[in-house]
Amino acid sequence: MEKKQKQAGLRFCFNHMMQEMLSEQGISEQEIGRMAGQIERAAKNMDDKRAEMAWRDLPYSQKDVVEEMQRTAQWAKESFESFVLLGIGGSALGPMAVHRALKPAYYNDLDADKRGGPKVYIEDNIDPERMRALLDVINIGRTLFYVVSKSGATSETMAQMMVITQLLHEIYPEGTGEHVIMATDAKKGNLNIIARREGNRTFVIPEGVGGRFSELCPVGLLPAAISGIDIAALLEGAAQMDARCTTHDIWDNPAYLGAVLQVLYMRKGRNISVMLPYIDALKYVADWYAQLWAESLGKRYDLDGRGVFAGQTPVKALGVTDQHSQLQLYAEGPQDKVVTFIGTDAYRTDVYIPNAYPDIEGISFLGGHTLGELIKVEQVSTEYALWKAGRPSQTVWLPEISANTVGQLLYYFEVQTAFAGELLHIDAFDQPGVEEGKNATYAMLGKPGYAKKKAELEKRKTLKEKYVL
Repeated sequence: MEKKQKQAGLRFCFNHMMQEMLSEQGISEQEIGRMAGQIERAAKNMDDKRAEMAWRDLPYSQKDVVEEMQRTAQWAKESFESFVLLGIGGSALGPMAVHRALKPAYYNDLDADKRGGPKVYIEDNIDPERMRALLDVINIGRTLFYVVSKSGATSETMAQMMVITQLLHEIYPEGTGEHVIMATDAKKGNLNIIARREGNRTFVIPEGVGGRFSELCPVGLLPAAISGIDIAALLEGAAQMDARCTTHDIWDNPAYLGAVLQVLYMRKGRNISVMLPYIDALKYVADWYAQLWAESLGKRYDLDGRGVFAGQTPVKALGVTDQHSQLQLYAEGPQDKVVTFIGTDAYRTDVYIPNAYPDIEGISFLGGHTLGELIKVEQVSTEYALWKAGRPSQTVWLPEISANTVGQLLYYFEVQTAFAGELLHIDAFDQPGVEEGKNATYAMLGKPGYAKKKAELEKRKTLKEKYVL
């Protein structure tokens, strides 16, 4: 059921509320009505906690830092051949999503004058083969490195940085200086110590902005600016969506309505959320969303300490690629998924399909159309196929793919995630399940203070030989 919005921008079509949808698969307005009290409490909590959610203030609070990042970006464009972000999780997924969304797919292969800035590499993993491959294609002395870690203790990012620092010291023994910029806490953490020692510039990750909510602060804005993206427009888009996402009336608040529907589907056993953009440029938005949704909502305990095992597993897909790899499962497999399509009214370019073989009936019908036409038709056709199979979906439409609309899109999913957390009565901003693995890593690598954890690991049961083939 599509509801017209009062402001221009993204449109939201909640297909799973169509009257034709089988009642056991769709969500009725009556079901939503029965949640009225819970929705109002969650909306009030969002109001009361807004000051704690510092990421909600990012569209408005960064005028000075935006100007500083723009100056830094201009300097970087004039001074370096390459820009490398060293990070993990939200420190890399957001920057990767925005860069891929708003710059050409083969950006690094363009001539320097067409790029208008340095080549951009975002290192979001510590696979040694990947690091070696990066070092084989960049000139260390002509590269600006951006180290992103709020705590300054993230093992993966610190390991990446230490590799790079050693290589820079071989060229610049006096310190890494202008070749490294850091994004970290205002005062605390190892990166501040290192920055003072090495003479590095720093940008602040604001208090109350966690990694998966950090794309619209210096974490993501500086890389975007360096590649020529209009970061002010990103923030303007986020502010535009914020204006739509403050009312308690869910029929005028797309993020709240989207969260309500997802929570209702969780209760119906649909514990998988598939993101399926039909815009190749938004492929990595699905990766970013996967962390946002999974890490925020996957919680063992609620706010009262009760075991709830909450969450919905995100799956990333891409149209039309995954019509040919995953759609069969979505259409005829288990009734445990909700699909979110992302489409656009206008691709930034189009390609005409010539009528190259008019005598071959099986393909001649394609001639005279465009690739833009074809991909839009395939999106609508896939949505129809899922509807016919009784499978729920929803669609987010971007009027165009721009910094403004991408800012709207990211902020929409952030608010939707936070509101879903309130509806589920969980803390959407911590990640206690991640800590056990971190602590085990520290223990196995000999970090001071983790001897007890190391002893615990050494006592664990070993695999039985009969199960090792």
